[in-house]
Amino acid sequence: MDAFVQDLIHYSPQILAGLKNTLLLMAIMSVTGIAGGIGLFYLSLAQNRFLRRGTERFISFFIGTPLLVHLFLMYYGLPPLGIRLSAFAVAVIGFTINVSAYNARYLMTAYNGLDKTQIEAARAQGFRFFQIFRLIILPQALRLSVPSLTNQVIQNLKDTSVAFLIQYPDFFAQMQEIASTNFQFFKTYVAAGLVYLALVSVIVAAARRLERKVALPGLETLGRA
Repeated sequence: MDAFVQDLIHYSPQILAGLKNTLLLMAIMSVTGIAGGIGLFYLSLAQNRFLRRGTERFISFFIGTPLLVHLFLMYYGLPPLGIRLSAFAVAVIGFTINVSAYNARYLMTAYNGLDKTQIEAARAQGFRFFQIFRLIILPQALRLSVPSLTNQVIQNLKDTSVAFLIQYPDFFAQMQEIASTNFQFFKTYVAAGLVYLALVSVIVAAARRLERKVALPGLETLGRA
């Protein structure tokens, strides 16, 4: 164990650099995933039925196919076509599209639970669709989707571990390199798991605090009844 701890200390700059890359990728995909999810959610409510259907098929495709396939397709499949992207660019694009699709579905689920009479009333008063979406639909859908959206952020952190398969130097990639050097695979992966657990615990604590802050009045009371 002492030798393993010494290895971790020796490789600490490398580990910290990988951890920084992991947190950076998670933060970027969480922000762009929310923005993309809102955009897809908006298009899924468009008055043009072809646009609605196209958006729904887009969402279903990226939810129904593995993220790793998309990453491999861009990183290994595009270069023969003359398109070369860095591992970071591929990770950001691939994760953003995937997370956007899931977030759009969460928002749509929340929208289906809204009271539609307020939307009809806004239309009767002459509000345009974008105004209705921005002032009525989106604020409520976001509020109701907070548990799902925060859980997605947690999933984002865990999903970053597959980025090392496209040569992105994230935290797991660095731990994998250490394991292949000292052959302490069990200890190295346990240590990596504990780090992920600690990070997830921090996100969960922040997420639960946010959920309580934005919860609809009386909702928690009803949930305990």
